[in-house]
Amino acid sequence: MNDTDAIEIAILIARVSFGLMMFAHGYNHFFRGGRIAGTGRWFDSLGMKPGKVHAIVASATEVGAGLMLAAGLLTPFASAGFVGLMTVAIWTVH
Repeated sequence: MNDTDAIEIAILIARVSFGLMMFAHGYNHFFRGGRIAGTGRWFDSLGMKPGKVHAIVASATEVGAGLMLAAGLLTPFASAGFVGLMTVAIWTVH
């Protein structure tokens, strides 16, 4: 194995791990814990109104972009979705 192969494997592991982690986070918003209603109430408390709509859009983006990134499909678009999600998270929470 040369250096290029090692780099490709490292990128693959990072892409799949991060994609599945974000998918699981969005899945939890839809089907576990407080579900969309609870996430929507939290978004409302952060000033993101209507919270339920923002919760649906954020959770769907996490699920869709997470699966796309893990599968290696349209990775620039999946990455752009995550950049958007994290920009909003930083802006609203911190």
